[in-house]
Amino acid sequence: MADAATLNCSKPQVPAAAADAPLLAPSPLFALLSDRGRVRHSNQDACAALPQHGVFVVCDGMGGAAGGEVASHLATQTFLDCLAQPNCATQARARLAEAIRAANQAVYRHSRKFPSLHGMGTTLVALLRENEAQRPEDVPASPRLWIAHVGDSRCYLFRSGELHQLTEDHSLVEEQVRAGVLSRVQATASPMRNIITRAIGSQSTVEPEIASHATQPGDLYLLASDGLTRELEDKEIARILARTAGPAALAADRRNYATPGTAIQSALDTACHALVEASNAKGGRDNITVLLVACP
Repeated sequence: MADAATLNCSKPQVPAAAADAPLLAPSPLFALLSDRGRVRHSNQDACAALPQHGVFVVCDGMGGAAGGEVASHLATQTFLDCLAQPNCATQARARLAEAIRAANQAVYRHSRKFPSLHGMGTTLVALLRENEAQRPEDVPASPRLWIAHVGDSRCYLFRSGELHQLTEDHSLVEEQVRAGVLSRVQATASPMRNIITRAIGSQSTVEPEIASHATQPGDLYLLASDGLTRELEDKEIARILARTAGPAALAADRRNYATPGTAIQSALDTACHALVEASNAKGGRDNITVLLVACP
């Protein structure tokens, strides 16, 4: 079975990986943490990783009662199952698109099957580290990550002490900001900021955004549900990452990077806890999930 890391719950299960599935070496170092927050009675977020396959995902479920939790875990499970299969000849973009299509169909069909779950859905943001077999011949050989997202869970890059948001929210207020109807400040305070315009499983089909990104040694990628980003401004997130997992902590050589229990792993764990604690200190009004991935 693939060596998957997931939330400490019974779902999602570890997906079975075929023996000839492409592996990446060394596996990226990562840390993940999900917290219920201080207000919600349950945690409808899910996060998981298949590090040897370079796959990392965060989902934020929506839907009354247990619907959101079912949606996020089912989407995460299906997404990982799809990407754990051997697809050496398939490009990374196509693999991500297929995995999201499968996750969308799984959640949509499940909601149609059980009336109590009708209308459930989930956001999804994911990273896939490309291997050589998945790279088109006309693309340079520099290391690349592929980022896919649906909804308002985000991916950030922390590089050289600066935080860069790599995804644009699929939300009503983000569309209004791009159209010039709202300012960023107004969007932050808008009562409609929780309305998303795309979700996994809410319709029979969904259109993800998928883009590639060239990595550099020492890069740190953050996947997060909106329970983090609604409580903390980007500058606050950057300060926490600089303090807990800054360039000094991540600038280990490749030999140390591949050794379990390194300072890098400790820094990533510390950063996850610090981000969640800061979000809770600001109110913790939603579930909070963070997943950090360090590039060698």
